[in-house]
Amino acid sequence: MSDTDAVYLSATELLAAFRARTLSPVEYLEVVIARVEALEPQLNAVMDRRYDEAREEAKASADRYVQGTARALDGVPVAAKEEHPMQGRSWTQGSLAYEGAVAPVDHPIIERIQAAGGIVHVRTTTPEFCCAPYCHSRMWGITRNPWNTDFSPGGSSGGTGAALAAGYAPIGTGSDIGGSIRIPASLSGVAGFKPPWQRVPALPPYNLDQFCHDGPMARTVADCALIEDVIAGAHWRDPASLPHPPRVEGVGTTVVGTRVAVCTQLGDWPLDPAVEANTRRVAASLAAAGATVEEVTLPWTVAEIWEASQAHFRAIMGAGIGAVNAEHGPLLSDYTVAFAESMLGAGMGFYEGMELEGALWEPLGRLFQQFDVLLCPTMATDGYRAGEAYLDGMDIGTGSVVHHILGAMTLPFNIQSRCPVVSVPSGLAANGVPTGVQVVARPYDDVTAFRVAGAVEATGVGFTHPTWRPAI
Repeated sequence: MSDTDAVYLSATELLAAFRARTLSPVEYLEVVIARVEALEPQLNAVMDRRYDEAREEAKASADRYVQGTARALDGVPVAAKEEHPMQGRSWTQGSLAYEGAVAPVDHPIIERIQAAGGIVHVRTTTPEFCCAPYCHSRMWGITRNPWNTDFSPGGSSGGTGAALAAGYAPIGTGSDIGGSIRIPASLSGVAGFKPPWQRVPALPPYNLDQFCHDGPMARTVADCALIEDVIAGAHWRDPASLPHPPRVEGVGTTVVGTRVAVCTQLGDWPLDPAVEANTRRVAASLAAAGATVEEVTLPWTVAEIWEASQAHFRAIMGAGIGAVNAEHGPLLSDYTVAFAESMLGAGMGFYEGMELEGALWEPLGRLFQQFDVLLCPTMATDGYRAGEAYLDGMDIGTGSVVHHILGAMTLPFNIQSRCPVVSVPSGLAANGVPTGVQVVARPYDDVTAFRVAGAVEATGVGFTHPTWRPAI
């Protein structure tokens, strides 16, 4: 096996090889480190290297395999998003305003990954304060998409998306307050899971924000499930976190008899033709696999989704970034300043926004009385140009949207935060950038979301591991 083939092994394949003692965590770590160093000058997905610590951790993992005490993720390299703090390491959130800041604690999911033997060898880039669906900042520069380096891998977990696609690691961490796991999953050609709110523990204050989710990203749905089972469940640092999560690893890919609603535009969303075509191909593949598939419409409008999300952001995330802008404005990226300033205008209040959130649930709730999952595109656009801030909105297909986040079709499911959502690749656009679909399940029905997402992957329509990879 060549080193290029080796770096695209899945975590489940790696664990099997480690257990069989046909591959050593120590040897494998060196292979992925070499991959990082070969491609990083071009991609710029990594902001922190933990090579010395990772080498010691890999030796400890190798010893546990010899002793028969290996853990759930032992020896598997992990690309961790910088937003997830690691005690004693840089924690700038991509901002010059926080240059030199050091994390005081480990994020609960970092703690759990390391306790399971996962090896965080690289930490990955984000846009400043994770407030954009693309990935560049004044702090770290431009992160590029391995599939087409003229484009962004998406954001805010863009560094993780690029790292997974490029073979830096099989699994990684992300966070999602408006689509920040699913957007880079789609644009980077990998899988990503937005858990239901409270499923995966977080840190204050955003653990109390129902729009905010931390979760796994990986090159396969099975690997997403593997890491989700490690990180989910109640944690003492997060009083909102729920106990007793369902296990999602090994739930299968059978969709015979599963009722799938397909909605390509989520109301009146403008849509790139390639994204729509790939979504329909996925729907047809599920029907061929035995699912009952029906096309539906939802009476949502982009204007309502935008209004509801703005009311929420204005009260929480907007207030936080606004305070940083008031003190450090000249140090911030243009899109960060634009976000902060947009929060100052008049608009719907928080209570009115909650009323609208409830009204937006009603048709989705009715849909779930008849269907097991909703299938829809992850992105409306076929990609964001690398380094472009899209401060005046963007054109999509034959329409346009007022804000760059609306290039994604992810916000509705932050509003409906209890719905588990898996984004899985659906194919490629003409520009070579991957497209994806969202598998949305009923509130807290993680098992069905993973089962159907696994079926999408198994059809091979948009993704066949390990041959579907960028040519970089």
